[in-house]
Amino acid sequence: MTQPVRPPQCPLERSPIAELLAIAAPSVLAMISFPLKQFVDALMVSALGDVAIAGQGNGAIVGLVFMAGVMGMLSVINTFASQCLGASRERDAPAYAWNGVWISLIAAALVAGVAPFIGHVFIAMEHTGELLRTETQYARVLLLGAFFPMAARGVAYFFYGVHKPAIVVAAMIVGFTINIGLNYLLIQGRLGFPQLGVVGAGVATVTASACEFSVPFLFFLSPRMNAWLRTRSAWRPSMGRMRELWRVGWPAGLMFANELLCWGIFMAWIIPKLGEAHNTASWIALRYMQLSFMPTVGMQIAVTAVVGRRIGQRDPDGAQHRAVLGVKMGMVYMGVFALAMVLFRQPMIMLFVTDAVDAQRQAEILRIGSTIMILAAVFQVFDALGIILIGALRGAGDTLFPGLAMAGLAWLVLIGGSAVMVALAPGLGSAGPWMMASLYIILVGLVMSRRFSHGAWRSIRVLTPHPAEPDALEADESAMATPAAPTTP
Repeated sequence: MTQPVRPPQCPLERSPIAELLAIAAPSVLAMISFPLKQFVDALMVSALGDVAIAGQGNGAIVGLVFMAGVMGMLSVINTFASQCLGASRERDAPAYAWNGVWISLIAAALVAGVAPFIGHVFIAMEHTGELLRTETQYARVLLLGAFFPMAARGVAYFFYGVHKPAIVVAAMIVGFTINIGLNYLLIQGRLGFPQLGVVGAGVATVTASACEFSVPFLFFLSPRMNAWLRTRSAWRPSMGRMRELWRVGWPAGLMFANELLCWGIFMAWIIPKLGEAHNTASWIALRYMQLSFMPTVGMQIAVTAVVGRRIGQRDPDGAQHRAVLGVKMGMVYMGVFALAMVLFRQPMIMLFVTDAVDAQRQAEILRIGSTIMILAAVFQVFDALGIILIGALRGAGDTLFPGLAMAGLAWLVLIGGSAVMVALAPGLGSAGPWMMASLYIILVGLVMSRRFSHGAWRSIRVLTPHPAEPDALEADESAMATPAAPTTP
């Protein structure tokens, strides 16, 4: 049999920290792109007034709720690709990426059907006036372009899984540049372009997502990648591969969808009950939180890829060692960011408050936002703990328990606790719900730490042989015999 063509690989004998950083550095850069786009969108939209900031934030999170299940499910492409790499079954990996694209296409058609009716979601939240108009417009644009962020997520996770993340970084840089450029041209109408307001910001975001899909996908189809992995021959939809993605990925999809849904309820329904200033201040603070946790999500992706590869090689001790290293690095970064959120909270908040806002409203937003920044700083290191360990568990195929645990905690503490605070302690304003948000994230970190230390992930198997495919028959069939079923404590 002709041996697969392999590009230069990173040696497995390198130090654990070097192995982790080889994936983490580009993954972190790629993940920074998303919060930076959201940060720049909010900053550029702020020229339209404080209500526009809240409208853009509400529209973004509600729009993403409808894509989140698929985006979360496709994250396990990283698990399958990395375990294929570790088990010397690299040519099985492209089929997972292709079927992620097909799933995205089907889901996008369904999501687009929701777009004309999305305003009713905000009406049900009792939003009115300019806030209702801006958030509906922004969400509608995102829903119509839903294919691109979903498909981009799946293809990106393939490259993380085969330990080739640099192409994802290149795509993110292109997308980020295009996003800023189109924001400049379309939000306020410059250089002869129409003035589209928040719609222009939405168009810029969707166009950037299209670039973030097309650049790595073209590389995926390139002669070099095809020679190594036969990426062009795995294009046909496969119900078997889709079932595998569903079997392992639905809890991750549930986790991500539920997380966004609960944060959407929190940010777009519970907080607005306290007033527009609380909504605006909360979104400003959340933009900084994204700059804190999204790089840690990049580390999570790297931990998933490295743990998955080690599990594919039947090296759970090596997987655990790298997961612990990832936790330490994530906690250091988010701890430093927490300190900055406390020390520089006032200038950080005022960066978003322009002259379009009157002096009294400026002072109110500053007061509320400063309190939220302090409350958010409290949970930063616990957020790092939970984020990284979820990635480690996902790399091993342990997705069911984390998904169900996070869903339960989100509804009980984040939503239930926040609603109770608004009803029973309205004098606290948005500080009450944000206290519950802090408690929720702390509990997630502690629960994931307990799950990882329990060690059930060590016995999980996600790869199964595919008798019709020669490469699969060459795998260690005895090791593949255990069905993939996450165990509970």
